[in-house]
Parts: sequence; C-alpha cells; structure tokens
Amino acid sequence: METFNDLPLLSFETPVGWADWLAEHHQDQQGVWLRYYKKASGKPTIVYAEALEVALCYGWIDSQAKSLDAESYVQKYTPRRKRSPWSKINRAKAEALIAAGKMQAPGLQEIEAARADGRWAAAYDSPKSMSVPSDFQALLDQHPEALAFFESLSQTNRYALLYRIQAAKKPETRQRWLDRSLAMLLNKETFH
Repeated sequence: METFNDLPLLSFETPVGWADWLAEHHQDQQGVWLRYYKKASGKPTIVYAEALEVALCYGWIDSQAKSLDAESYVQKYTPRRKRSPWSKINRAKAEALIAAGKMQAPGLQEIEAARADGRWAAAYDSPKSMSVPSDFQALLDQHPEALAFFESLSQTNRYALLYRIQAAKKPETRQRWLDRSLAMLLNKETFH
C-alpha cells in the first residue's frame, strides 16, 4: 500500500469506495491521507464534500490538506479523538446525514459522546461566521490601539484569537484568554 507521511495514501473515484473502506477499517487505522485529483488532471475522483460526509458517518474527521503533485492534493482523515471539538458546520452536516438515514453506527456513537459531554452544544464557529464576542469587543473599545491592530489582522490570525476565546469552557479560562489576547494586541503580537 502506498503511504504518505507514515499513513496510507488512498484514492477513490466515488464516495462508495471510501465508505466501503471505512466500513471495513474505521476501527483499525489511526488515519489516512485521501488523494483528490484536480479537475485539470481529467482523472475521476471523489471530491472533498463527499469525502467529508462519508468520514463523518464513520466517526472520522478531516484535518490538514497538502499539495501532493501537479495533478493532486491530499487531505488527512483520522478517527475523531475522545475530546475532539465539533464545528457548527460539521454538526449541521451530521444532523443532515442523520435525517437522510446515512449516518452509520460509528458516527452516531461519536455524536452521542459529544452530546453527553457537552461538545455538541459547544460547537465552534467557522472562520467566516465567527463574530467578536461582546466582552472582547468591550475590551477592544476601551483600547483603541488594540482595536486598530485587531482590525489589521489577517483572517487566520483573527480567527486564531477569537477561537481561543470562544472555545474556553470555564469562565476563568475565558478571562485568561481575554486578558492574553488584549495584551498580545497591545504588543502587536500574532499567533501566526
């Protein structure tokens, strides 16, 4: 079997092939790299949206993507970890898959675990939909220089900062992220 970065490198022409593979291997693999061919290659390939839906059905999740060669790129898929947070986008996709009768037992187990421990309700926003929390906005309004630097940040840096505030589970953790974020902005520091 071909590998990439110490994990199997797989490619499928259709979602059915990926679903068949996951049905057989979702419990015995720690992850894979799934190859997608670019349209210009002319090669038939599963597409990202299809692959993600199939992965969610089996309790797996996507992560980093990398260029592989001139005609393809790869995306890493792994079983969802025990405390892995859910995005609101993937939560909505999972709910739609359940409603459509496509969700498989391994995916349902991950959803039930997330509902039981609060991760389902605490799903995070995507970079495009995340807004500035009111408590952080109040801090920024009190520090015009921090606000100006925040507004100059790239979407990646802005999201890195806001995600940490939103993902804090305890009030004291949230306050630490609010304070740290303000200090970083005042010092013109970024995460990336």
